[in-house]
Amino acid sequence: MLLGIPKETTPNETRVPLIPASVERLVKKGVEVTIESGLGSTIGMADGDYTKVGAKISPRAEVLKADMVLRLRKPPLSEVPQLKKNGIHVSFLDPFNEKELIDAFAQNNISAISMEMIPRTTIAQKMDALSSQANLAGYVTVLLAANHSSRIFPMMMTPAGTITPCRVFVIGAGVAGLQAIATAKRLGARVEAFDTRPVVEEQVQSLGAKFVKIDLGETGQTKDGYAKELTPGQLQKQREGMAKVCAQSDIVITTAQLFGRKAPIVLSKDMVAAMKPGSIIVDMAVETGGNVEGSKLDEVVDINGVKILGYGNLPGRVPAAASQMYSANLVNFFETFWDKDKKDFTLDPNNDLIKGCLITHNGAIVNESIKKLREKK
Repeated sequence: MLLGIPKETTPNETRVPLIPASVERLVKKGVEVTIESGLGSTIGMADGDYTKVGAKISPRAEVLKADMVLRLRKPPLSEVPQLKKNGIHVSFLDPFNEKELIDAFAQNNISAISMEMIPRTTIAQKMDALSSQANLAGYVTVLLAANHSSRIFPMMMTPAGTITPCRVFVIGAGVAGLQAIATAKRLGARVEAFDTRPVVEEQVQSLGAKFVKIDLGETGQTKDGYAKELTPGQLQKQREGMAKVCAQSDIVITTAQLFGRKAPIVLSKDMVAAMKPGSIIVDMAVETGGNVEGSKLDEVVDINGVKILGYGNLPGRVPAAASQMYSANLVNFFETFWDKDKKDFTLDPNNDLIKGCLITHNGAIVNESIKKLREKK
């Protein structure tokens, strides 16, 4: 079986889909791997690091014709017809919002697997690329906030007086939020956190943070562990409950995202206006619409002395670690369905794990969630 790994072409993308150590694992299983020249340049990996472990360097057109193509970002629409018919394509695809791309996969008879649709089950944890990248994003967020803040995080007792600890408020305690809490605590900040799911209170407290309680009525999480969408009334109650905490905080980090949908606004302009000049807000959801009124993608917005950081691709700021984790996710996925006797990847549409992340197959859209979304429209 031939695996093709093309170089990422998305502007400012620094991560790579496979690192040499992962290629070596695949080659040892009898997989033939071909890569595009320059694949690992953004993380300091030369072509020789890949050929040394058994990879072959090929032109991009040949790489795309492999039996199975592994990449990080979704492909340009123009590249889908260049893929091998009846081949397999694996990457992040944003399938809820990329109608044309998904249609193109079906029309060109490509089995498209979406890494963000990997089910959140015990057996799939080692393949969960969304969580691995969100973990790093949470870490990076705190460093960015610290870099922009005029305050230091820890309390310091000095001959010149005592410096009080920085107050950090994290909104959302999913994978990214919990890592942000842990990182802020390691730096010595006083940390508070809120989440619509009461079940995460214990996790927040175990990291040394205070859990902010706001009575929103009935809330909860989906079967995959994502927070359920709030009603307009609940969102308003949430904003009112958080306003006082935000006003007292030096740094506010928002992480609220709804899978496949626009992110909810959790910080209104009034809440931002009530914060102290010099405060920092980091909007982690800026790429999906934003949690903060006034935030802008890849910009730092100053509103009356309050800085709103809207940086995209946060994991890409630590590309070596992000590439290592994503690469491991891909290889773990591949190995789970690798038939060592037949030396082939077994794509079983009836397998529960495959069923969750397989979007198109045999010329049709087969994913139930995507099909239901199309039917509604």
